[in-house]
Amino acid sequence: MYAWDFGPVLANGDLLWEGLRNTLALTAVALAGGLPVGLALALARLSGMKPLSVPAGIVIEVFRTTPPLVQLFWFYFGLPIILNVEMTPYLAAALTFTIQSGAFFAEIFRAGIVSIDRGQHEAARAIGMSRSQTMVRVVLPQAVKRMFPAMMERSIELMKTTTLVATVSYADLLYQANELAHKTFRPLEVFTVAALIYFVTISLFSALGALIERRMAASGEMAAR
Repeated sequence: MYAWDFGPVLANGDLLWEGLRNTLALTAVALAGGLPVGLALALARLSGMKPLSVPAGIVIEVFRTTPPLVQLFWFYFGLPIILNVEMTPYLAAALTFTIQSGAFFAEIFRAGIVSIDRGQHEAARAIGMSRSQTMVRVVLPQAVKRMFPAMMERSIELMKTTTLVATVSYADLLYQANELAHKTFRPLEVFTVAALIYFVTISLFSALGALIERRMAASGEMAAR
């Protein structure tokens, strides 16, 4: 029977803590960049102008339909060859997941925007608002409430997808867990603890998202009254 021993893992817990910090930092950067990229791509695709909508559509489809690991390898190994630039694991990961998140968020933004009744667009224009003012003041505030659950789900998926960065030696939680498993020769204990860390972290994010969603729904009901 296997004798479980978590002592060596707990004694090196600082490595896993560092990995979690790196995972959260990468996720935050990808979200901070992916949301505006997604909005820009969505607006370009909805603009009706082919010089904008066609390239935006291509970017969205390429990054939504190709494996993120392939994208990561392309940025890490391919981009330095093409542009003759130095690419660190962190920079490659940040670029990959920012653009990939932007592609998925673009479809969420697009669906939320088109779900708003056209009558509200026309009413805003009738009182003198420009198209940009209509989008910022009328459409997006309503669309965000409808998009929020999908955005939270995509954000959680992003955090799980960041485990791929271990393949390019970025010291995220999975990479640190793998290093610790080799160091302690206790892979079952190490990856059990890593799984629990992911579970607790993602559960907390899910609970926070559910709380925000309930408050947004409550504020909407109060405004309706």
